[in-house]
Amino acid sequence: MNRREIITGTLTAGISLALAPRAFAQVSPLGLRDRKLFAIAKEQQEKVGNILWRRDVVGIADFGLRSSEPRFHFVNFDAERIDSYRVSHGLGSDPEHDGWLKRFSNQEGSLASCNGAFMTYGWYTGRYGTSIRLEGLDPTNSNALDRAIVMHRAKYAEPEFLAKWGVLGRSNGCFAMSDADFKVALQQLGGGRVLYADNLGLGENGEKVLPPPPPTIEVLTPDNPTGIQQINPGVY
Repeated sequence: MNRREIITGTLTAGISLALAPRAFAQVSPLGLRDRKLFAIAKEQQEKVGNILWRRDVVGIADFGLRSSEPRFHFVNFDAERIDSYRVSHGLGSDPEHDGWLKRFSNQEGSLASCNGAFMTYGWYTGRYGTSIRLEGLDPTNSNALDRAIVMHRAKYAEPEFLAKWGVLGRSNGCFAMSDADFKVALQQLGGGRVLYADNLGLGENGEKVLPPPPPTIEVLTPDNPTGIQQINPGVY
């Protein structure tokens, strides 16, 4: 092999190495579930309109999935990606504590989760430490601010609780997350963004997840079998 062949071979190898990272860095096409989540996020942003301060990230809580599943989705338009984490629902939404949400409620004292579009506000320090205030923007969650329905961290949303009981614990209607996951929420969702909650039930393949049959008796205002103090959830 002569000098020219060596130089040509070296240049070819260098070009190949330079191009390789670009090829591997390409974002793979979004799956059906993620395309649906992006569409829902965009729809909610457009519905809310100009009151938003930021449009880079939308939070979607899919309460159609069991609490053991990563069902809180951070839909990031700038990065074109979706990151998913676990979130608790309200005690009044799941009196049987089987991990499935049975009902939403906008009523004070129901201890249930409510559905619809929320706008995230600033942080404050409450019963659970740093928390994110939420304002309900739909008739189905219009009492969220008065009910102190917020985002916060909770021990019953930690992986250790899930490993022991198979489901997350229940909140008083708030969006409760583990400490590590809530730090992500503080960074990505605080201050003028949309959070949307509903019974979507989108599985990883984008198809509807079917929960088990509902109980024959629906407890609208449950007692307090767990000993959780029944006060305004986020406690401003």
